[in-house]
Amino acid sequence: MIKYLLLFISFFYYDTVHAQVPDTGRKWSLQECFKYAAEHNIQVNTLRLNEQISRQVLIAAKGEKIPSLSASVGNSFYNANNNASGNGKLVNQLTSNGNYSLNSSVVLWNDHYINNNIIQKELLNRSAGLSVQQSQNNITLLITTAYLDILLAKENEKYLSDLVNTTTSSVQQAQMLYDAGSIARVGLLQLKAQLASDHYLLVQARNAIRQNMLSLKQILQLPSELPFDIAIPDSVTVVTILPPLKDVQSTALQNFPEISIAKLGVDIAALDISKSKAGFKPVLKANAGLGSGYSDVIIHSVNPKVPYLTQTGNNFYQSLGLTLAIPIFSNRINKTNLQRSRIGYEQAKLNLQNGQLVLSQEVEQAYLNASNAQQAFDAADQQLTAATESYRIVNEQFKLGAINAFDLLQQRNQYVQALQAYTQAKYSAVLQQKIYEFYMGNPVTL
Repeated sequence: MIKYLLLFISFFYYDTVHAQVPDTGRKWSLQECFKYAAEHNIQVNTLRLNEQISRQVLIAAKGEKIPSLSASVGNSFYNANNNASGNGKLVNQLTSNGNYSLNSSVVLWNDHYINNNIIQKELLNRSAGLSVQQSQNNITLLITTAYLDILLAKENEKYLSDLVNTTTSSVQQAQMLYDAGSIARVGLLQLKAQLASDHYLLVQARNAIRQNMLSLKQILQLPSELPFDIAIPDSVTVVTILPPLKDVQSTALQNFPEISIAKLGVDIAALDISKSKAGFKPVLKANAGLGSGYSDVIIHSVNPKVPYLTQTGNNFYQSLGLTLAIPIFSNRINKTNLQRSRIGYEQAKLNLQNGQLVLSQEVEQAYLNASNAQQAFDAADQQLTAATESYRIVNEQFKLGAINAFDLLQQRNQYVQALQAYTQAKYSAVLQQKIYEFYMGNPVTL
């Protein structure tokens, strides 16, 4: 029975532990990368903790409107020579004195300082939340760039693999022609050298895939021992029509968290001015208290002892009052705080202007990059079409012995260059268009 119990425990433990390990066999889509980064990125989660801290600060600011309440319980012992009987004879006595109090106070008026402070803390909490969104936007663009770099490297690998196969066929054809005495040995050696060069380029492409995979894993902050691969989308297409620049700029200025944070900064700075002005105004507080006390001579008591409840009842007191604190001279602290707040307000307005200018320039640069990349892709597409057809014709001519290996390699190199330019231009155009559309508020998808 014990053996079966241990076997069951071992099986349960194994199943539980391995259930916590991610599915390493699956391939990550772009959206899965976004989701994982949003949930696990250290910087994003740090900003979320900062948002939680700012929320607690807001709660504390609201608590300033609630009356405070504190209790105090104290007991002291005194040992002294006292004239307890009043006849001039000193008696050494040990006395115990207890004091009990309950006090409360609330601010009745302070030139709306508490209300302004609450509003300011609400704005700071909103700003902290927008910082999380801003960080997620930055990570989204980083992931998109790294993901497309991997797709580019994988497509290069595919094309180079096909190229190696084509060159291998050419070498085999040249070998047959050489054995038949139709071509010189130098032509065969040129093709073999080209095949070795193609293999080298294929190795470089595979190394690029591994390096780009590592870059994406580092952005996602995945453990190094975790196997990782991405899902290849069915197709990656280049958009032919870009949204108008003015529309994208207007949308970005309205929705991007950087601008919202800067606008909140202006409002926060304006509230700093109001709070600083409150330092020149009186503060009115209401105070209330309850208390009692008890005294007892423990050693050498002369008078009869009064019971505890009788004493605390006789000593019970209540207090209620108002306190008006009027600032007269504060060593220029209040005036300095006000001037600093006004300077901070002007700085916040400059930060907003600068943020709007920088974002507008970024959108304009993104539009220019997307437009240039689209034109480069169109040119590369036309070049590849012509080079592909020329290479096909030359291959047929070589098989018939109409041209030599040098002419074949020359046309083949032109085809390779056109193919590499096309692949690079396609993924560059897709990346730049995704970045530009991201400013429009469109989610990044492939």
